[in-house]
Amino acid sequence: MSAYDTITVEQSEGVATLTLNRPDKLNALNEHVLIELRAAILTLSHDRGVHALIFTGAGKAFAAGADIAAMSEMSAPTAKAFADAGQAVAEALESAPFPAIAAVNGFALGGGCELAMACDFIHASEKAKFGQPEVNLGVIPGFGGTQRLARRVGLGRARELCYTGDIIGAEEALRIGLVNAVHAPDDLMPKVREVAKKIATKGPLAIAQCKRVIGRGADVPLERASELEAQAFALLFGTTDQREGMRAFLEKRPAKFTGH
Repeated sequence: MSAYDTITVEQSEGVATLTLNRPDKLNALNEHVLIELRAAILTLSHDRGVHALIFTGAGKAFAAGADIAAMSEMSAPTAKAFADAGQAVAEALESAPFPAIAAVNGFALGGGCELAMACDFIHASEKAKFGQPEVNLGVIPGFGGTQRLARRVGLGRARELCYTGDIIGAEEALRIGLVNAVHAPDDLMPKVREVAKKIATKGPLAIAQCKRVIGRGADVPLERASELEAQAFALLFGTTDQREGMRAFLEKRPAKFTGH
């Protein structure tokens, strides 16, 4: 994979690690960062060897938000293009065939919180901080934050966080359901890698369908969502992985999935 200026990408044992790498800027998000993020995620999405993604930040922050200096000079059209670029990264994360786990090591504010929420789930360091403080700047979240936050924690809590601009700690984020787990700082990446490696051992086609059905089914009536599930269930019975998985179970051995 070609080198990037603002991110790093590593792969090992079916797990890719995507790291925002502007620690001196607290991994602030500008247009160039967003372009590189989307390009990397799309490239990984076409790599059959990637079965899980860890998304994190270098230094003391996951991403402290958008680059305010750059935003301060934006017009309405350029702001719309910037929001579109951020939402394109979120869409790439959500449409990837593998799960993305956000490993939030520090500040995840504004756009940083929004991109973490575009991942399948979030694990956080005890030092992590979350928030959508855009109203302090006279604007609102632009990378999908108002929508994903409400879907994760409910309308009431999302409204309060977006209206007040309050920043919350990891334990409060865990309490309201924004994050799945909180770890000691030194344990964050080992724990997340453990989860990612576990996912990487499962049937990749099954994981991809599970992710697709959960995502699409969340916003449609239950009857339609259940039909999506039944269709995906049946589709997998035409795969080599299904035959291998069930044969391995009956033979009491680990399955060797190939993604076919």
